[in-house]
Amino acid sequence: MLNEVVAYIVKSLVEDVHDVEITETQRENGKWFIGIKISERDLGKVIGRNGRTIKAIRSLVHAINTTSKEIIIDIAS
Repeated sequence: MLNEVVAYIVKSLVEDVHDVEITETQRENGKWFIGIKISERDLGKVIGRNGRTIKAIRSLVHAINTTSKEIIIDIAS
């Protein structure tokens, strides 16, 4: 569910919607990892000025997380 929320937000921000890939995996340490893969030209739109946009996405995901799992969100281009 959380990866769908991240996908919706990121696709709303970028121009190359078809290049967006969101992956959700559980690491060995029990933490969940949500990876955002986007095109390089959309990288600045998702990161935002001084990282404000990605910080807001992370804050939103942590706020709606109803489970006890710890979530890490990272961007790859």
